[in-house]
Amino acid sequence: MRADIYEQLARIGKIVGHPKRIELLEILCQSERPVDSLAAATGLQLTTVSAHLQVMRQARLVETRREGTRIYYRAAGAEVCQFVKALSDLARARLAEVDQILREIETGGHSAEQVSREELIARVRRGDAVVIDVRPSEEYQAGHIPGALSLPLEHLEAKLDEIGPNVEVVAYCRGPLCLLAPQAVAIMRRRGMNAQRLEEGMPEWRQAGLPVAVGTEPGSI
Repeated sequence: MRADIYEQLARIGKIVGHPKRIELLEILCQSERPVDSLAAATGLQLTTVSAHLQVMRQARLVETRREGTRIYYRAAGAEVCQFVKALSDLARARLAEVDQILREIETGGHSAEQVSREELIARVRRGDAVVIDVRPSEEYQAGHIPGALSLPLEHLEAKLDEIGPNVEVVAYCRGPLCLLAPQAVAIMRRRGMNAQRLEEGMPEWRQAGLPVAVGTEPGSI
């Protein structure tokens, strides 16, 4: 029946109706994670994260694999991550509050210059910019933009002297609604550095079919 189809569609809507489930899906689109890692990333209790994951697993939005005694969760497919991106794009297009939150996080309440994928590739190939990945290290190792250095936000200030004061830096994270890159740009600009952020993030880079490096080495474009 036609009504039954919409009932099934509404199941997905109900699942992602909780903000922390959207956050969990965004993280799982970067790399698979065990429950304790997800709890640390979201600031939730282990039992709360487990409950959210079970609901999403029943809706076939996440999958698991076992490694010894540990269970790792991941997004159930590329279409799940495409859905998360589409939701983000819709929010940016229709909700002015989203851009307002991003502006408030960035230096002086003004949006930092955003760099397109094409411009980023050109700058890296010319040697005009240093690219930094401010996501957690496990997400970097699961896949990063070739040439990017891993500088998780929590360690950024302690590592800035290694970059140098007169270098142009482009930061990126999980996508246009991820707050890690705007926070990183704000930190660097307070230090007087020339910093911008990539207008999108790692999921969009993957979906565009661009090269992805894995492991701990930066690699090259």
